[in-house]
Amino acid sequence: MISRMSCQNFRRMAVCSLILAAVASSGAQAQDANASAKNNQYCTNIADAASDARFALQKQALADMEKEIEGRIKVLEAKRAEYEEWLKRRNEVLEKADETIVMIYARMRPDAAALQLMNMDEEIAAAVIAKLNPRAASAVLNEMEPARAAQLANVITDAPKREKNPVRQN
Repeated sequence: MISRMSCQNFRRMAVCSLILAAVASSGAQAQDANASAKNNQYCTNIADAASDARFALQKQALADMEKEIEGRIKVLEAKRAEYEEWLKRRNEVLEKADETIVMIYARMRPDAAALQLMNMDEEIAAAVIAKLNPRAASAVLNEMEPARAAQLANVITDAPKREKNPVRQN
């Protein structure tokens, strides 16, 4: 009999513990549901503040980028001004040098000027001849080989270069 009683007591205790476990788990689920609701309510309550904070951070980042861009623009403007000043000085020197060279060739004898211009770069020689007065330029071209004089005249007039001895096709 003792053993039957102990089995029954044991069963009753097991059933009681299962019931207690079920009650405890439903209580935990209820607490989880309450906690979840509270979390959602908290998130909803701070959404505006979080949005404002995010906006403030983005605004600050944009302001920092704007300052950096303004600094770079100032550096570029300074470089541009420096380059323009250098270019202006360079062009002034080149203009003086061109005038000086033209004056030198204008005062030379046509045969001596022709010999020197024949040995110069085609474009430079053409530029010098173009800046000479027409009487001096014609005298210099008259002293040159006809082919070279024709080449320089083509460069001066900006005529397109044609093939030498084109083959006629019938």
